[in-house]
Amino acid sequence: MDEEARVTGGLDRAREPARGRVGRWSRRWRARDRSHDVVHDSGGGRGGATYAALDLGTNNCRLLVARPTADSFRVVDAFSRIIRLGEGLSSSGRISEAAIRRAIDALGVCRDKMQSRGVTRARLIATEACRSAENGADFCARISEKVGLTLEVVDRETEAGLAAAGCAPLVAPGAEGVVLFDIGGGSSELVRLAKSEPHPRGPPEPVIRGWTSLPVGVVSLAERHGGVTVDRALFDAMIDEVSAHVARFAAIHGSNLDGMHMLGTSGTVTTIAGVHLNLPRYERRRVDGCWMTEDEVTNVVERLLAMSYGDRVANPCIGSERADLVLAGCAILQAIRRAFPCPQLRVADRGLREGILVQLMREDGVLGGVRMQAS
Repeated sequence: MDEEARVTGGLDRAREPARGRVGRWSRRWRARDRSHDVVHDSGGGRGGATYAALDLGTNNCRLLVARPTADSFRVVDAFSRIIRLGEGLSSSGRISEAAIRRAIDALGVCRDKMQSRGVTRARLIATEACRSAENGADFCARISEKVGLTLEVVDRETEAGLAAAGCAPLVAPGAEGVVLFDIGGGSSELVRLAKSEPHPRGPPEPVIRGWTSLPVGVVSLAERHGGVTVDRALFDAMIDEVSAHVARFAAIHGSNLDGMHMLGTSGTVTTIAGVHLNLPRYERRRVDGCWMTEDEVTNVVERLLAMSYGDRVANPCIGSERADLVLAGCAILQAIRRAFPCPQLRVADRGLREGILVQLMREDGVLGGVRMQAS
């Protein structure tokens, strides 16, 4: 798809899901997922199909394992680990050996969880780091050899569609539409959604009017500008860089925002929500779906900008793994907010993995508790 079509065009749905191969298992359990409340059971694959969705991003490796329910799905296992796959990629053009070792370790945990839960269907995607790295294909081949997992490197259109599918349940029922953004490690996606269409079984389906992918993410932006010591001038420079990428999409889709709200998914917005709520520890139940006004978002960004690096490390909703990235994420957010001035932001602690699960279950006709017959 050319750039003009990418920026202006609507995409009715993401590309057809590919079937991930899950193989060569071993046993190695480690880490807890920050993002989902997990129902721990030992049912394996009993009582129907068990699905897995894996998102290998530039910064994080995330897994969800779930089973369909009457109106959505129930998460039975989850995993999330910051592995910084794209560390140094913007300067070297390659995924480093250290990052590959971190990925192999994290993906081994994911493989073992899928085996333990009796996963019967999976989609395992990789995004910007693998798309842009010179050795992206070699990396995927190495993961297949060492871990036994086949990664599907998805394009930006698919990534935008999956984010929309995963976040559609958080579009306010009375909204005329939303501006959805997903601030990633190596790229950031912007999607303009119209009113969601109700679905007879499962979550609503997104109606995408336009989308674009910005070639900036928290890792790449922080590596170019620095993330440890960030003053006002440096922060403004980051905003200006991102604004240049947002401008074309905003020129087409930045008007007629009445009755619309913003919907953000990423570690940046969930961190901002956690800081806003003054959480003593991160709690997904309080963050996912919470609302913030324009002033509340601005106040948190100003608080973060005033913090020292040590203060950010000490904050329980940021920590050492995000302390050098959060202000780059805030700069991306500020550029998006300036281009799309909506009075409210809804925060989503969900995204690509949930979109994958919904699409796989819809494809199999198992959402809603009744298998749908092909017409």
